[in-house]
Amino acid sequence: MTRASLNKQPHEVASMFDDVAERYDLTNDVLSLGQDRRWRKEVAKAVDARPAQKILDLAAGTATSSLPFAQAGAYVVPCDFSLGMLQVGKKKHTWLPFTAGDATRLPFKDDTFDAVTISFGLRNVQDFDAALREMYRVTRPGGRVVICEFSHPTWAPFRTVYTEYLMRALPPVARAVSSNPDAYVYLAESIRAWPDQPALAERLRKAGWSKVAWRNLTGGVVALHRGFKES
Repeated sequence: MTRASLNKQPHEVASMFDDVAERYDLTNDVLSLGQDRRWRKEVAKAVDARPAQKILDLAAGTATSSLPFAQAGAYVVPCDFSLGMLQVGKKKHTWLPFTAGDATRLPFKDDTFDAVTISFGLRNVQDFDAALREMYRVTRPGGRVVICEFSHPTWAPFRTVYTEYLMRALPPVARAVSSNPDAYVYLAESIRAWPDQPALAERLRKAGWSKVAWRNLTGGVVALHRGFKES
């Protein structure tokens, strides 16, 4: 079994997600106490996919996150660099155009998509500033980006409890439900090391995005960041 380190070597991260692909959605549901379903609904609202729009869903995994966009009538491309995740997703959703791709070198032309979104995946990219620039490149002028990622709880007492849960409770729970529990030790460490909400917003601006804003979910456990590519 593979466990990535915080230097996030792409082959290690991809292999780690290959290992957990079969039970990934179930494990997320258990570890988040069911909150991941609510978070994904909020992502779908923020993306606001419309019929005939083109949506790129990065780090899509098994395409659980892509389905609301397809159901809205948009053309959605689930993209991931874990072939194991893509293979599991393709078995479930044969009609979706699953695409293997690295977020730092996307296999798409400039100005292609009306919206680009990534949920719980940007944190796993080795050079996420390069990924933010690539998302900007493939978004059409006037288009938008929506990022859903674990963040920093805003209330200090809750932040302490949450950190304790990550480092103490999450690994044993993962051992009970995941095919690769060590992967979830990495997950906890990567969440603690991730930039807070204002810092990520500044990185979006530096990558070229305008009208950058964020909204906290579950007290800041997760944050939704949004930006636009000027026309």
